[in-house]
Amino acid sequence: MGRADDITKEYVRRSCIFADLFNFFLYNGEEVIKPEHLKEMDITEIALPFGNGKDLSVQKLRDVLKILQVMEDNEVIYVLLGTELQTDIHYAMPPRNMLYDAIKYVEQISTIARGHKEKRDISGDAFLSGFEKTDKLIPIITLVVHFGSKKWDGPVTLHEMFAIKNAELLKYIPDYKINLISPESMSEDDFEKFHTEFRKVMKFIKYSENKKALEDMLKEDKSFETVSRDTANVINAVTHSGLKIPENEEVVDMCKAIEDIRTEGYNEGRDKGYNEGRNKGYNEGRDEGYNEGRDEGENRLGKLIIKLTNLGRMDDVSKAAVDSDFRQKLYQEFQIA
Repeated sequence: MGRADDITKEYVRRSCIFADLFNFFLYNGEEVIKPEHLKEMDITEIALPFGNGKDLSVQKLRDVLKILQVMEDNEVIYVLLGTELQTDIHYAMPPRNMLYDAIKYVEQISTIARGHKEKRDISGDAFLSGFEKTDKLIPIITLVVHFGSKKWDGPVTLHEMFAIKNAELLKYIPDYKINLISPESMSEDDFEKFHTEFRKVMKFIKYSENKKALEDMLKEDKSFETVSRDTANVINAVTHSGLKIPENEEVVDMCKAIEDIRTEGYNEGRDKGYNEGRNKGYNEGRDEGYNEGRDEGENRLGKLIIKLTNLGRMDDVSKAAVDSDFRQKLYQEFQIA
């Protein structure tokens, strides 16, 4: 799935698509987050190793990470928005996302601590952590986007991954819940909350496993008659539809692309059937002719041997067995058809 991963990351990295995703999830489709409010961040995370006692670091890569800058109550606020893009269901997503978020919080604390150290403006209880009581962190919201047609049946909370179900114990164990967008669970009303062609991506994926449902949807939704090349490439990569996307055309008619697949499949099937039928007929005819000719030849030769034997022409019997020209003359002589 490497190619699909690369294509989806580049697609979601676009600020208009990225903003559309978070507006859908956070604001029910209202266009609160503007693309110009977003600035891309470094996606490299450095995680500390666990329990091996070695001085190692583990590099983690978030798919897309952007910082949002907006005004709220006449004050500028910042929020880190990250996405994890999944073409397949990931059954350990809660701790994975939790780790990414935790790393980013620790990174913020380290940055703030370095600032205090350089300024030498920290003392007392805060000296140990390098973090003042008045210091604040930028909140992080991570959104998992599922590019698959199957229902997401993986855990969405950390608690779901525990074997214990004792409520008294679980209330002391901090939970972590993932934020998830998955096309299988979306309704027609949900699709309309998107304001970019990401709506078409999600909608196509939802119906991609049911050919009739997909064809019916494409006929009803006329917007698929004009789909950007980039959107068509994403759909092709994640659904393996085999769409024929014309070179040097920036707009694709998905209905026509589907019809082209069907026509090509029909022609290939027709040609294959014709060739197989022709070859089968030729082979069967050849074998049948051979068998009939062999049987007929054996009958004629048997009749000839009987004639010659009755006439006492035993030398001619031996000669006829090896000399085809002589044998043909004898057939004519005795009028054996």
